[in-house]
Amino acid sequence: MIRSILIGLVAGQRGISPLASIALATRREVIPPILPLQALLKNRFVAAGTAALAAAEMVGDKMKSAPDRIVPIGLAVRAVTAAYAGAALAPRDSNRAHAIIASTTALVSSYIGWRLRCAAMRRYGQTATGFVEDAIVLASGILAANPDLVVEPAGGG
Repeated sequence: MIRSILIGLVAGQRGISPLASIALATRREVIPPILPLQALLKNRFVAAGTAALAAAEMVGDKMKSAPDRIVPIGLAVRAVTAAYAGAALAPRDSNRAHAIIASTTALVSSYIGWRLRCAAMRRYGQTATGFVEDAIVLASGILAANPDLVVEPAGGG
């Protein structure tokens, strides 16, 4: 459940990053491709496309014309990508529950993250705060979907 909550937090800040994280984990065979269309994420071009879209979102976030993450379409994207990623990270018998947990976490954290970012932007500006947020989101997304990159699996030597 922790991984679904963490990926929901990621989605609340950057809507496409959860898909890139799931693509990396699927491609590395850390998680099995059990969801509809998830097998496509094993394709290197599709996986690279999700990473490129996530990077583009991060670049776009630094633009003055970037919409707030709490606009309806932004919230919808976050809810959907969080639900998909949460389900992908869940044990087979609890996909639906983890999707709901991740999606709810994304929606709540979108508002909290938006308020925190607005406060930080007044002091440090849009670009600097965006880069810090990107670093946190990137690391958290990779960790949530690919914990073996940081923590040695149990029984490993």
